[in-house]
This record gives sequence, C-alpha cells and structure tokens, in this order.
Amino acid sequence: MTLIGWIQIALYCAVVLALVKPLGLYMTQVFTGERNLLSPILRPVERGLYRLAGIDERQEQHWLGYAGAMVVFHIAGFLVLYGILRLQALLPLNPADQSAVAPDLAFNTAVSFITNTNWQNYGGESTLSYLTQMLGLTHQNFVSAASGMAAAVALIRGFSRASSRTVGSFWVDMTRATLYVLLPLCIVLTLFYVSQGIPQTLGAYVDATTLEGAKQTIAVGPVASQVAIKMLGTNGGGFFNANASHPFENPTVLSNFVQMVTIFAIGAALTNVFGRMVGDERQGWAILAAMGVLFLAGVIVTYWAEANGTPLLHSLGLQGGNLEGKELRFGIVASALFAVITTAASCGAVNAMHDSFTALGGMIPIINMQLGEIIIGGVGAGLYGMLIFVVVAIFVAGLMVGRTPEYLGKKIEAKEVKMAMLGILCLPLMMLGFTALATVLPVGLAGPANAGPHGFSEILYAYTSAAANNGSAFGGLTGNTMFYNTTLAIAMLVGRFFVKIPALAIAGSLAAKKTVPASAGTFPTHGGLFVGLLVGVIVIIGGLTFFPALALGPIVEHLSGLSGQTFATGG
Repeated sequence: MTLIGWIQIALYCAVVLALVKPLGLYMTQVFTGERNLLSPILRPVERGLYRLAGIDERQEQHWLGYAGAMVVFHIAGFLVLYGILRLQALLPLNPADQSAVAPDLAFNTAVSFITNTNWQNYGGESTLSYLTQMLGLTHQNFVSAASGMAAAVALIRGFSRASSRTVGSFWVDMTRATLYVLLPLCIVLTLFYVSQGIPQTLGAYVDATTLEGAKQTIAVGPVASQVAIKMLGTNGGGFFNANASHPFENPTVLSNFVQMVTIFAIGAALTNVFGRMVGDERQGWAILAAMGVLFLAGVIVTYWAEANGTPLLHSLGLQGGNLEGKELRFGIVASALFAVITTAASCGAVNAMHDSFTALGGMIPIINMQLGEIIIGGVGAGLYGMLIFVVVAIFVAGLMVGRTPEYLGKKIEAKEVKMAMLGILCLPLMMLGFTALATVLPVGLAGPANAGPHGFSEILYAYTSAAANNGSAFGGLTGNTMFYNTTLAIAMLVGRFFVKIPALAIAGSLAAKKTVPASAGTFPTHGGLFVGLLVGVIVIIGGLTFFPALALGPIVEHLSGLSGQTFATGG
C-alpha cells in the first residue's frame, strides 16, 4: 500500500461526495415535477411522450397498480429483447454476420438485461450485432435503470406522504428518470469517452496486418454510448468480453476514474433526494454514512490484500503485490478500488479479473453483493434496498426499548417488517440454494475451472452476482450451459422483483399512514447512533447468513495458502 494509492482513494471519495448535493437537488426537482435546468428543452418532449402513450401525468397509482405497470413493462421488454437475440441473423446492422443467439443463452441474456443485472455468458464482440447491442442491450440499460430509480422514488413518497392511497405514477417516474437524468448525462459522457479514444461507429470491423504478417480483425462499433449508460445506470454489460479492462472500453487512467465516479454518482445522490423529499436532509446523509462505512471497510481490506500479494508466494520467500489478472495501465489500487465500487453498486463492470484476486481480496466483492445491493447499490435499487434494512433496524431498536418503532413519523408495524424480511431473505435463498445445487450435480460441477475452495468460490460468486443483480463474473466458470443459463436467470428474476415489489408494498403501506409527531421517546435517525445500529444490523444479518459459505470458499482458501497447500486445476 502506498501514499499515492490512498490519495487516489481519497480523491475518488471527495469527487463522489461533491456530486451528491447538486445532483440530488436536480433529481428532486425532476421527480417532484418542479421546473429544472432542462425543463425549457425537455418539458415539451415529456408532454409529447405522454400524449403519444395516452398517459395522464396527473393520475397517480396505488402501489399495486404501480407494481403491476412495472411488471408488465418488463415482460414486454423481455419479449422484445429475446426476439431480437433470436432473430439477430435476419436483422440489419450486422456487419460481422453474427448468427442467432441460442435459446437458453438468449433467455439468460434477456432476463439479465431487464433486471439490470447484465450477466454475460457470451463475448459481446463475437456474439452480438450492432443492432442487438444498441436496440436490445443499450435500450434496456436505460429503462431497467430508470425502473429502479422509479421504485426508489415511490418508496420515498411512502415515507414523505401521509394518508395517501397513491405512490406516484410508474410511467411518469420512469419517463422523467430516462429523459431528464440518464439521457442528458449519457450524451455528455459519450462525447467525453469518444475524446478519450473509445470507438463510436457503425462501420465494419477493421482488418489489420500484424508485424508478423498475420491478419487480425479488430472489433469496433457503437461502444462509447453503451459504456456511458452501462456505468451511469450501474448495468455493467460490456460491449467487449474483457469489459472495462479492454482498451476500447476504458482507454486511459482518466476514463477509468470517470467510469468509477459515474457508477456511484446517481446512487449516492439518491440519498440526498430522500432527505430532501422527506423534509430533512440529515436523514439522507445518515443513510449515505452507513453506506460509506461499509464501502470504506471493503476498500481497505481489498487494497491491503492485493497490495500484500498471495500467502503462498510469501511462504516461498517472495514479496510484492498481486498483479495477476490486472490491467497494468491501472495497477493494484485502481483495480482493487474498481472491484469494490462495481460490487458495492451492483454495476458488474470490471477492469480486472476477480478470479485472480487473492482469497481475501476476492471475498470482499462477494460480501458486497451478498449484503444485497445496499452499499450505494444499483441506481434506485441501492436506496430501496438500504431502506428495507432501515425498517428492520428500526424494528430492532423498538424491541430494545419496548416501544412501537417509528421512522420519520411513521409507525413501523408487522406488515412493513414482513415485507422487509421477504426482500432480505429471498436473496440468500437464491445465492446459497443454487450454489448448493450446483456443487452436488454433475452439470454444476462441470462449470468451475478450479478444484477445492476456489472452485466453490467461482460457483458462489456466480449465483451471488446473479441474485444481487450485479452481473460481474468471478471468472473461471463455464456458465454458458443450459443448467447455468437457466438457474442464473431464475436467480436474477427473484433478486430483482422479490425485492422491488416488497419495497413498493412498504411504500403503499406507509403512504396510507398518518404522520406521528416526534416525542421525547422518538429514536433520532440522523446521528451516529442510528448509523452504527444500521451498519450493525446489516453486518449481523449478513454474517449469520453467509459466513458458513464464505468459510468453505475464500476463507479456507486463504488459510490453505498460508500453509502452502494448493489444489489441482479442474472441476
């Protein structure tokens, strides 16, 4: 670990924090329907879209209607994307003559992108046409991210409203998230990425002759626009198989830094939106502080582990950091930081291969995802995921003092706690249940490239990434099989909608309640005590749930390395 490394980490945190208030203010104006910076340009477009779709923007929905509209929208998106993937060979903008995607892979990919997971069991440049990348994947990158933001705003309304039967309009919230937030920022980011050297073209792949005289085909395409939304929308799906370690997706140190910032930008700013909409910005800062504590803990452990290298090499008297699987343009600190950011934010983009991290360095990304999209998390999903834990933490606090728990003047009762626990428990069911299944079935055991605890970690990481809607791959797992394509897709669907719908149910329940004035016995939820309680509840729930699985994978791998033990390659 070096001083320069810590300065890079501190600079990153400072830039993200500096964006929280201005971006939070802007998004608050957008979702409350106030006039904002882009209203003169985009408000006529917004009205036109509502007229075209037959939507009355003044008509709000009950939470059931809101959730129903969301589900119908995503079913339609799935069918369209699945059709594009299966008919790819017959569609235009296919200069490399890519064939149709196989049914099971098309199913997995379509589910992946509508759930904002962007798990990729394929190489983008060798599997998908330009039309599929743009009309299919990039389009879903926008709307799946906007859907997450819409759900978060609906839950905020649940806390901020009193005696209300509605939580907003899904169609209006999603339109505004796309039109006012994602699209303008992505236009600016696309131009920046092009200036850094990322291709943005519909031209054919380029043929080059190497110094040895061999022919090489260099894949290009509309890359910059997809990189912009994949980071900003915490999607993570790479145009190229190597993702953000590919020089055409991430060519410079500056592009790498900007990509890391954009991964956190909206998720962090939504905590400020929460504070503003409930009338107390301190509430948003408290939630961001809890996220920050968990994030910094992960960064410290990962950077330390990667900078110190592997125990096995130490046992042989060799010192130095672990550079295996890392892009040398970025080095250890930027790779470790990127790994923690992308798994804390459920983004899934990678600039290093996590399979090559040390055992403890690779464990932190797994833990980040297992906690359930709450350390900043996906755009929108991070906030509503954290608020679900807030409900549980407030309930625990109420039990400790023998008082009906309250949060922001709303009584937290049985219905809210049940919905919160449903949202929390569905994730380990998918992560651990499918991992157990894959480790006992021959079709599952055929996947990992490594034996022993590292092979177990490859399987655990895959299902953790899928259920957490992260999409990053540990590497080393052959996932493009009928078994993995199907089970991973199921994990993605449950991880997205069995958290999102309970969050909307909590929103509807809270919006209907009256606000109770604060009293001398009200637990303050904007200070350090609340932040500590929230972090403690998250760590305890995560530790009790996932420690046994982690002990079988990265922990025992680390201990084995300390003793000099290795395992043969092969599933």
